[in-house]
Amino acid sequence: MPAPLAPYPTVSVPFTPPANGAQSQLVCSGCQNLLIYPVGATSVCCAVCNAVTSVPPPGTEMAQLVCGGCHTLLMYIRGATSVQCSCCYSINLALEANQVAHVNCGHCRMLLMYQYGAPSVKCAVCHFVTPAGASTNTTEQKFNS
Repeated sequence: MPAPLAPYPTVSVPFTPPANGAQSQLVCSGCQNLLIYPVGATSVCCAVCNAVTSVPPPGTEMAQLVCGGCHTLLMYIRGATSVQCSCCYSINLALEANQVAHVNCGHCRMLLMYQYGAPSVKCAVCHFVTPAGASTNTTEQKFNS
């Protein structure tokens, strides 16, 4: 008898998708693609890279951020203070909404997000360093949760 190609978790009760067709999403642990799956599933197999990603327990609140190193979309459990990117291994700060501020770049006017209270922020597009809240041409706004 041939051995299975991937080690799938053993499920004692066969999975039955919800009748209402409810779906959720998560980021593949292998290739970082966004995976859509039926609510109630315990793991998802990626059709692109065949990696099996575990689904967080029901009721777990998830959040997303873009990696500062490689710009990959990262998904993490809300409340985490930092998230390590599985592509470039950068450590990204996971800031709550009340710790983030926005300012327009002083050169290209791109809307920039930065840690509230920082003295300046460097634009990832044009590399201009904008003083946070120092100019009347920039708009700084703190977002509260």
